[in-house]
Amino acid sequence: MKSFKNITKYFLAAILIVIALPSCKKFLDLDPQGKYDTGTYPYPKGSGPFDGDIFAAYDVLRSYDATGSGFIAATSIRSDDADKGSTPTDGPSSKEFDDFTLISTNGLLDGMWKSYYNLIGKANGVLDRIAKDQDPGTTTEVKTYAEAEAKFLRAYGYFMLVRLFGRVPLVDKVYADPTQQANIPQSEPTTIYTFIESDLNFAGAHLPPSWDPNIFPGRATSGSANGLLAKVYLTQKKWGPAMSAANKVIISGQYDLSTTYDKIFGEDGENSKESVFEIQCTATLVEKRANGSQFASIQGVRGSGDWNLGWGFNSPSGQLSAAYETNDPRKARTFLSVGVPTIYGETLLAGNQAADAPKVYNHKVHSNPARRKALLDNFSYWMNIRILRYADVVLMYAEAANEVGGTTNTTDALEKLNSVRLRARNGNNAILPNVTTTDQGELRNAIRQERRIELAMEYDRFFDLVRWGTAKTVLHAAGKTGFVEGKHEILPIPAAQIQISKGVLTQNFGYN
Repeated sequence: MKSFKNITKYFLAAILIVIALPSCKKFLDLDPQGKYDTGTYPYPKGSGPFDGDIFAAYDVLRSYDATGSGFIAATSIRSDDADKGSTPTDGPSSKEFDDFTLISTNGLLDGMWKSYYNLIGKANGVLDRIAKDQDPGTTTEVKTYAEAEAKFLRAYGYFMLVRLFGRVPLVDKVYADPTQQANIPQSEPTTIYTFIESDLNFAGAHLPPSWDPNIFPGRATSGSANGLLAKVYLTQKKWGPAMSAANKVIISGQYDLSTTYDKIFGEDGENSKESVFEIQCTATLVEKRANGSQFASIQGVRGSGDWNLGWGFNSPSGQLSAAYETNDPRKARTFLSVGVPTIYGETLLAGNQAADAPKVYNHKVHSNPARRKALLDNFSYWMNIRILRYADVVLMYAEAANEVGGTTNTTDALEKLNSVRLRARNGNNAILPNVTTTDQGELRNAIRQERRIELAMEYDRFFDLVRWGTAKTVLHAAGKTGFVEGKHEILPIPAAQIQISKGVLTQNFGYN
């Protein structure tokens, strides 16, 4: 697994390669990892004998089932911001998400379920190793960092599961008999959320505020944990705790809005001051895809020749296009359209793609053509996946502060909202004027609108609509009339998992 870039100076490079490339014989004769020796002691600060297992957990996040077609369909295509894309007959499994015709045998559902439980299982494995570790050379600091990191990853897995499926089994340990895990009944969402909060509170208190960027770029920090915790609280309408968790990220001094919007999403914007947590991907001429993700190529331009960049799924919608204020520069960084130059100066023409391919794509996952040329690969497996950005945290704080209410909080909410608009304005004071209303309802709508635009095509819109209680109204207005309130807020439990459990798992309301 190559979860972190530029790590070749340290023994960890060997661990990552072994995990990512288990079939490559030339790497299999390395000494077993996870023990101190004269070549690996002392570890870089915070790392230690549990890192191989921790990195294997990170590796799950880059897998097709965790951040591929299912993830994109469930988090973006289901919303009013995107349509399935690709060609009309391609991707029937993704089309079920777009049309809200999902059935429990859809393979993307089972893939997501298994991948997030795989992540949880690996995190539990790390925690089990820590509990059993008797090596006197393993410091308390190393154990605490490892425990906090494993709990962050486990919490992320459960947060995805509970938002996607609602009632899910709570697996919090390693079972001697793996088949026992298949027979654990579902817990209610409130129980799952309490568990997630506990893990993230521990992670937020014990993870470092930063790691050495030359060794561990992208590794989870206290900011990652507190930012995710803010979103967990916000999802449950726990406004005060959400405000507090987001504020911990804001006052940490680790993040800011200095990275321009047009730079955030490209290769040169990876792990910037905007990044609170992003999944690390990389590629070389030798290993073009084994250490990366299909995330970008699934959404890449479905063209020919130099424009054969991917499958063309997750096409930004007309409803999203109409939602932007006049001359908002964020629109150009979100929409890659036929006949309009990209951020890198290329222009996609109608003749570069089939007649039935989309005419608009997600510009945020578009890679630098110079990088494609250098790596002799068009499919952009090296593109990092932004899971949590600083602007998201700032807007979560603004939303929570407005809901808590009061003059001071309203002023604070306005300041945070306008700071995001200031960055988007990029020096052009003729556009995106400051929001000035102090009416709670009007400010609520302004913050929601800003979240939609700032985070467009970034896997939050559908979950936002659900937690706001506006999903039916908004989706029906966008033509997605298949959405049924009280059913489609969550997905069906995969039929394969119900079968494996021998009926212990039960289906969600409205699904067969």
